[in-house]
Amino acid sequence: MNAPPLLQIENLSVDFKVDNQLVHTVKNISFQLEKGKTLALVGESGSGKSVSALSILRLLPYPTAHHPSGRILFNGQDIMQMDAKQMQKVRGDRIGMIFQEPMTSLNPLHKVDKQIREVLKLHKGLNGKAATDRVLELLSMVGIRSPRQKMQAYPHELSGGQRQRVMIAMALANEPEILIADEPTTALDVTIQAQILDLLASLQQQLGMAILLITHDLGIVRHFSDQICIMHQGEIVESGETQRIFSAPQHDYSLKLLNADPRGKPTPIQDNAKELLRTRSLDVWFPIRKGVFARVADYVKAVNNINITIKQGQTLGIVGESGSGKTTLGLALIRLIESKGQIQFNGNRLDGLSHAQMKPLRREIQIVFQDPFGSLSPRMSISEIVSEGLAVHDPNNRAKHEQQLIAALEEVGLDPDARHRYPHEFSGGQRQRIAIARALILKPKLIILDEPTSALDRTVQSQIIELLRDIQIKYQLSYIFISHDLAVVKALSHDLMVMKEGQVVEQGSAERIFQQPEHTYTQALLDAAFY
Repeated sequence: MNAPPLLQIENLSVDFKVDNQLVHTVKNISFQLEKGKTLALVGESGSGKSVSALSILRLLPYPTAHHPSGRILFNGQDIMQMDAKQMQKVRGDRIGMIFQEPMTSLNPLHKVDKQIREVLKLHKGLNGKAATDRVLELLSMVGIRSPRQKMQAYPHELSGGQRQRVMIAMALANEPEILIADEPTTALDVTIQAQILDLLASLQQQLGMAILLITHDLGIVRHFSDQICIMHQGEIVESGETQRIFSAPQHDYSLKLLNADPRGKPTPIQDNAKELLRTRSLDVWFPIRKGVFARVADYVKAVNNINITIKQGQTLGIVGESGSGKTTLGLALIRLIESKGQIQFNGNRLDGLSHAQMKPLRREIQIVFQDPFGSLSPRMSISEIVSEGLAVHDPNNRAKHEQQLIAALEEVGLDPDARHRYPHEFSGGQRQRIAIARALILKPKLIILDEPTSALDRTVQSQIIELLRDIQIKYQLSYIFISHDLAVVKALSHDLMVMKEGQVVEQGSAERIFQQPEHTYTQALLDAAFY
């Protein structure tokens, strides 16, 4: 006789009351999760994945949210009928959760040590040395280097990957029976991603833990899950064993998702393309000060002796782990942080220029940041955000700004009629298009794209890649594309630069490196990628 499932969802619905109207977010979904197994909930943003998962721990904003139907059975007990005290014993102890955005989930006022200790004290009664030892054990378990030092850090002092690992450590602290992982590896590099997934698989085998995995990364789903439920517009449109769905999807939407990986190759560079950007021996070193007089004892060599050349219409992909210096290099190129060495852009030497001297050149080099929500001011309308650069660089032609704004929005596939709305009214993919429009409106020659697709669904990623490729062909734009998603880099980059600890370990044609990587670190990156 088979054991009953650990978790059973029966006809669960979730409605939200918004402006006196009911929004049906989740509609009569049913699935079950067995002990020691992994079930993946997949689908695009807004499909109801996270809302379904938050319902299990009753973490939705009640009474704005409510459940018109459904039961959630955990070990035979209906979670929907539990009182607050019973739920407190379940949350974080018997059912743990890794939230999608660690920066907003971790308390910015408390050190890592205190936040993990709180979980241990509340559910296990651990204090003092026993708690310290367990915190160190957990941080080491999730691959954080120098755990004794990092446990004394505040969240803002950690990289995105490190913050995500702290969240995972907190979720695993009490060895839960079920782990709900909501996009647990979105912000992580492929090597760390592989380590975290291997860690979760190992703990799952060791503890018999069940995992509910919510992700848009189908590569992870294919390698890591036993079963899949595919959600679309609040409904489960297809479910079954992972390998069956990947080999023979039945629903049209399932087929669309599986075929959404970024494809194609970059458009060839013109034979007569001129050199646009060149660096020679570029360094960004941060001093380490010690002692009473804060004398410089050493340096963190975030970027060390970097030489790059980019032609008009060319894309340089930059890959490497968190802390490898990718973003620091991008910021140095546009003189947002100090550096040493030569930077030559379109015939002008940028190194040594003052802020005032750099200002007229900034319209020719634009940047699109990783987080489209965090980089757009919530207090400004889309019209104000996108046209802000025009107000700075072209204040004498304000009559043309509205026309240029409409053209920029149309270029990135957005409805110009939405220009008076605000960022929170748009999806992640739409917000990233707004960020691209903001960069594009100044007609730059070079755009630095810092992880522009990492937070997006695969279908939206493919759309953004196609958009970037079309814009590049139309305007002969050059891109520096910083990413840990090798499938996206492969689809867009002519050349590739692999960074590790501030240095370039391999550089050259992207096609050659993807087919025949020479450095062991590059080989490890490619082996770890689920693309």
